[in-house]
Amino acid sequence: MKIKYVATWLLAIALTGCKDDFLTVIPETQLSSAIFFKTEADFAQAVNAAYAPLRPMFNDRAWKLQELHSDNAYYARNILYGAVDATENLADFAVPTANGVTANDNVLQQYRLNYQIIARTNQILTTIDGVDFAEASKNNLKGQALYLRAFAYFDLIRLFGKVPLHLKPVQNREEAALPLSTADVVYAQIEKDAKEAATLLPNKAKQEPGRATSGAAKTLLANLYITQKKWPQAEPLMKDVIANDGYQLMPDYNDAFSNTASNKNNQESVFEVQYMEGAAGFNGNFMYQFIPSPVTIDELKPLTGTSNTQPTSQESNNIPTPNLIRAYETGDKRKDATIGYITLSTSLRADKRFPYIKKYARTHSLHGNTGQNWPVYRYAEVLLFLAESLNEQGKTGEAATYLNQVRARAGLAPTTATSQTTMREAIFKERRVELAFENKRWFDLTRTGRVKEIITAYGAEVKANPAAYYYPAGAVPPPNAFTVLDDYYGLPAVEAALTPHF
Repeated sequence: MKIKYVATWLLAIALTGCKDDFLTVIPETQLSSAIFFKTEADFAQAVNAAYAPLRPMFNDRAWKLQELHSDNAYYARNILYGAVDATENLADFAVPTANGVTANDNVLQQYRLNYQIIARTNQILTTIDGVDFAEASKNNLKGQALYLRAFAYFDLIRLFGKVPLHLKPVQNREEAALPLSTADVVYAQIEKDAKEAATLLPNKAKQEPGRATSGAAKTLLANLYITQKKWPQAEPLMKDVIANDGYQLMPDYNDAFSNTASNKNNQESVFEVQYMEGAAGFNGNFMYQFIPSPVTIDELKPLTGTSNTQPTSQESNNIPTPNLIRAYETGDKRKDATIGYITLSTSLRADKRFPYIKKYARTHSLHGNTGQNWPVYRYAEVLLFLAESLNEQGKTGEAATYLNQVRARAGLAPTTATSQTTMREAIFKERRVELAFENKRWFDLTRTGRVKEIITAYGAEVKANPAAYYYPAGAVPPPNAFTVLDDYYGLPAVEAALTPHF
């Protein structure tokens, strides 16, 4: 049975256990952790529920915080649509922040979705060893929970810099208000969880499609080490994945990404978020959030192929920037696979031709209901991780071998970089075009310390030529655009009202 991130278990994760007291009576008609975690099937259902927050996270929030908030993407301003400040502020680097907190709702929702994963995996990890069932199944389920907890904390710490570190179920409101843990403390826990997950999980060939694997855990761990600049630790992990985990580049870059009902979890996929088109509630619609607008039925239907195509007039986001489009080398096959163009006849902009994210524009059946998966880690990134970790240790020639595998698939000649400095820049640029719109760019800017350098120049470009950045005549970026160039977001103001620690 393919994973569907079953969310019917939501009540269980919100309830706490009971004391082992003979006077305690547990209502048998009410679901609670005290009576739920008793069988292998219970834990399987609980693990499914731990995956569930990934779907709204990647469909609605992560791309705003990690891709729109970069020089790769911008928004197509529709002055007839009204204000969407929470999203525009991300694209404009103008997120209002005071005393370390922000009221931006996208920040709040991403924070909460990550902690939903953490709450659910904590419940699993504190109880699973006390229940007797088949060791192989237990290891698999435990490994998935560890991977997901590590994944959530890795996202949080890279977004906020300091976060509360919860490792057991919260029993009351007082326990929910933990002090902020530093990056080093959170990194250590991520490392511990990911290492254990890598030993417990099966590899891709033996795992149910869509679930975390040992290769995914090792890739997450290598990503952590690279973020910490622990290059010698990342190198053997990526070499192990390459040698032993059965991944390979899809011959055609376009085929690295799933269709709405096929080509999912393919041989290049290390980990991807699962969606399913249809009425079951597991669908996505992120391609619609990325389509420039206002768009007519006739303009949209060639992209979607739906039988009930509807016009849209929303303000659209994640529109490829001229800055990114220029980054592709002549002859790079990835450019046409990643970016398409559409003409919007009713746009108020003089130039009615807009770029859009083509790699996610897959035909499907129903308007606004798609099933293509979101790529989180691909084998191409494993190769680039290894190239980077080798180069940073002075092994530039060896690094070129892995970088060139990625370039060859793109139809490009081998890199001309020969020094550590030029190779570093070559890998940085390669990551941008290979992984465009996969939520990598913001974290690449922060971990390399290049936010102010790159975004300052990018912001000046937008302000100098708003028409090229999708503004209609007379419209310009707001006065506060490109004024908040911090490496971390402020913590959610709503959550700050519940804790004295931030």
